[in-house]
Amino acid sequence: MKHIVKILALVVAITVLWIGLLQTSVIPYNHTWLLPIYFVVSLGCYGLLMVGVGLMNFPTCPQEALLLQKDIVEAKEYLKQKGVLTLN
Repeated sequence: MKHIVKILALVVAITVLWIGLLQTSVIPYNHTWLLPIYFVVSLGCYGLLMVGVGLMNFPTCPQEALLLQKDIVEAKEYLKQKGVLTLN
């Protein structure tokens, strides 16, 4: 619930800022109408950047890889015993 309130507060603040810029002549009128598009594009770029950073910092887990390999070998042996898996 707290996260929704933060998001709604941010959306309201951005909307109020945008309407305020539309009412005043601080930024030319033609540019002010494009601000929501700029905001969405910037948000998309930020999201792609965060995904890229997350992928670059993705941890490797060598111990978990060994455990997974062990589980695969055990599963293959079990399936061979049941006659489901044949020789490769």
